[in-house]
Amino acid sequence: MPRLLDKYKNEVAQALQDKFNYKTPMQIPKLVKVVLNMGVGEVKDNPKAIETAANEMATIAGQKAVVTTAKKSVAAFKLREGMNIGCKTTLRGKRMYEFVDKLFNAALPRVRDFRGINANSFDGRGNFTMGVKEQLIFPEIEYDKIDKIRGMDITFVTTAKTDEEAKELLSLLGMPFKKS
Repeated sequence: MPRLLDKYKNEVAQALQDKFNYKTPMQIPKLVKVVLNMGVGEVKDNPKAIETAANEMATIAGQKAVVTTAKKSVAAFKLREGMNIGCKTTLRGKRMYEFVDKLFNAALPRVRDFRGINANSFDGRGNFTMGVKEQLIFPEIEYDKIDKIRGMDITFVTTAKTDEEAKELLSLLGMPFKKS
């Protein structure tokens, strides 16, 4: 069982209960899923780029990535409906906690000049989205084998009702927010 899941069950839930005075244990916020999304803009010029991006995401997440397609045609971007434009994967359960643990303790400390994550990216309903500029920060990615540096969006979906509760949950799990 992942260390972070044990930490949640033993410490985090109790700390949230003490701080927000929930009436039942079912009110305590939980991390539901983590969604990884990678847009691949160069797919118009290089059709193999989508395969490479999906393979890298599968290596990082530990499960296969799904290729996403354009819903509408946009002439300004030379984009047609149904064209492959990116890949995504949704992590839940054990894999989610393993990924979050790896992100907080191995990947983010490898970012150059890292001073913490900006806490302004909550959506008002307890979900948090952050961006990663390059996939090289993950230990599974070998520097020599990548063809292009790609970023990705990481969304943390929680059952928290407010951003304050979600921020407390994520910081107790180990997310390194900037000190304000």
